Amino acid sequence: MNNAGFFQQVYEVVKQIPPGFVATYGQVARLTGRPRAARYVGYALHSNPAPGIIPCHRVVFKDGSLAPGFAFGGPDEQRRRLEDEGVSFTAAGKVNMKLCSWGD
Repeated sequence: MNNAGFFQQVYEVVKQIPPGFVATYGQVARLTGRPRAARYVGYALHSNPAPGIIPCHRVVFKDGSLAPGFAFGGPDEQRRRLEDEGVSFTAAGKVNMKLCSWGD
């Protein structure tokens, strides 16, 4: 796999996720045409070259869990950023995927 090309595809997809919504790693992988590459989406986001432009905080696990190793300040920072954009969370601390899922 050409990592540079794939990473750029990931960044282009993630830039499309609007504020107030989230996508899953698997969803981003599918949208790049590589449905089995969800783990590599995580690698790409961890290497985000433009955190203020590529909103990697809007990508979560399919159950709404946040990334424990969120590269730009940890899961508390990821949650704060999402809440600031209007993303709602369940009592269990996960993103309310019924209300906040983007796209499919």
